[in-house]
Amino acid sequence: MLSDDASTRIATVRDRIARAARLAGRKPDSVTLVAISKTHDAPAIRPLIAAGQRVFGENRVQEAAAKWPALRDETPGIELHLVGQLQSNKAEDAVRLFDAIHSVDRPSLVAVLGRAMDKAGRRPACFVQVKLDDEPQKGGCTPADLPALLAEARAAALPVAGLMCVPPAGLEPAPWFALLAKLARDHGLDELSMGMSGDYETAVTLGATHVRVGTALFGERG
Repeated sequence: MLSDDASTRIATVRDRIARAARLAGRKPDSVTLVAISKTHDAPAIRPLIAAGQRVFGENRVQEAAAKWPALRDETPGIELHLVGQLQSNKAEDAVRLFDAIHSVDRPSLVAVLGRAMDKAGRRPACFVQVKLDDEPQKGGCTPADLPALLAEARAAALPVAGLMCVPPAGLEPAPWFALLAKLARDHGLDELSMGMSGDYETAVTLGATHVRVGTALFGERG
């Protein structure tokens, strides 16, 4: 029953992604669905894996380290993305565990990630998080600081894939997604991590290559 429910939810989200992509003249397979599994335990995640989902996102290194090694042993081919803020002292663990890091947001983190990647001999894809508003609780570099941070990331041999943002809560997301897409074009970046359960279709129409969907796949948290 749980697996059937997961299959239905995944199919619904994928259909909506495909429809939004076609509306924008894009191929549906140009969008990666990242299932946000933060706070969900292995029994809640396995039905999505059984239904074919292979890309997952976590907010915290420690939480991911506690559950994903065993899940990956059970199912080869899992791709794991870190979508939450990364503390510098967790950089080495993050580089070993994750295949992509969506929250590169400051020079000090760039430096420690570069050293961690050199040490580990692996280089997860990196998204630079851009803070497009003034919400104090959010991470991200300002658009004005973006050129310098990108230069530092490239100098440290971080594989910068694209940009990430979280629009301000309660506001229409489209203008913020459009701004992030413009910043990516201006800096020669192809990938955009933007859009969550409430706005991923809008994000896809505006160029998202990675949408971070939790509630629409796992249901509301109790």
